[in-house]
Amino acid sequence: MPVVDLNSDLGESFGAWKMGMDEDVMEHISSSNIACGWHAGDAEVMVKTVRAAKRKGVAVGAHPGYPDLLGFGRRDMTCTPNEVYAYTLCQVGALKSVCESEGLELQHVKPHGAMYNQAAKDPKLAAAIARAVKGAGEKIILVGLANSAFETAAAELGVPFAAEAFADRGYMPDGSLVPRGRPGAFVHDPDEAAARMVKLVNEGVVATPDGQILKLKAHSICMHGDNPAAVKMAEAVRATLEKNGVAVKNLREVLRYSELK
Repeated sequence: MPVVDLNSDLGESFGAWKMGMDEDVMEHISSSNIACGWHAGDAEVMVKTVRAAKRKGVAVGAHPGYPDLLGFGRRDMTCTPNEVYAYTLCQVGALKSVCESEGLELQHVKPHGAMYNQAAKDPKLAAAIARAVKGAGEKIILVGLANSAFETAAAELGVPFAAEAFADRGYMPDGSLVPRGRPGAFVHDPDEAAARMVKLVNEGVVATPDGQILKLKAHSICMHGDNPAAVKMAEAVRATLEKNGVAVKNLREVLRYSELK
């Protein structure tokens, strides 16, 4: 039976500003990426979201980003590899401490937004993030875009790696995501997204907006939690995967299964 992890970016509220329907989305995922306060989230929200994940039986990962609250971490920044290493290590350390206080193990690290997209194409930034993940703990998994610089960096440093695909995002022919604001950047129909993910898991392919077929294999599928259709999207993707014989497990279990195959 094929297996896959379902993840979502959560804990992105801060102060009086609220975003997402975290606990509702958690009903349908196996792993969570919790914001660490730099692009979104704050200390209280981090604690609250980790506790919610514990109640729901959802594995916890850190979701570090650039120091860019106003831009939600989606604006490119010119940072050195040493800066990106320090940014990542500090944010991961904060969320890891929250996890430990709740008796949980931090499962993974998935960079956010512009940090994620820039590092996927820049080997030096990807290596800086992989070094931070390794420094934070030997068993922590680095989650990154499938077929990207993340995979090479993780392999070179001996960091566990999980390739990620996106249920609600379009792909360019080179495997990168269609930039936000361009036609085809998003898949809004939950049923369409679910069908795409079944094909990806079972056949290792996904179609680009212009109809090209991209070969892509992933351990984890991301479903964004910051839009009004997030709950319906997560529900549809999980139900359709399971209906088609795909088991949903957390990331550590998926990697263990992959090693046994």
